[in-house]
Amino acid sequence: MSQTPPATTTVVKTIRFDPASAADPSMPTTTREWYADPTGCFKSGFWASAPGRAEIRYDKDELCVILEGVVRLTDGAGDSQTYRAGDTFVIPRGFTGIWETIEPTRKFYAIHRNGGN
Repeated sequence: MSQTPPATTTVVKTIRFDPASAADPSMPTTTREWYADPTGCFKSGFWASAPGRAEIRYDKDELCVILEGVVRLTDGAGDSQTYRAGDTFVIPRGFTGIWETIEPTRKFYAIHRNGGN
C-alpha cells in the first residue's frame, strides 16, 4: 500500500491588491492561504504587496519564492540582500529587520511555526 498522497492540481489566479485589508495603508498587501495543516504548524500560500517598508520580527521559519517583483531584506546589523523574480530564500525564526518591497511583488510562501498559529 502506497503512503504517497495523490497529486492535486490548483489553478493559481491573479492576486489583486485590496488596500482595505492592509495592516499598514502605506504598504497594501494581500494574502491568500493555499494550505494549512490541522495543527496550524505549517501554512502556505500566495502574498502580494505594493511598494513599501515594514519592520519585521519573525517567530516562524518562512520559505519565500519571489514570483514577480523585487524586495530587499535588511537585518539588525544593517546587512541587506535583494531578491528578484525567480529567487528563493528562507527567513529564519528570530530574524529581526526591515522588509522593503521595491516593486509590486508576488511571492509563494511556506511557513513553519512551532506550536501552530
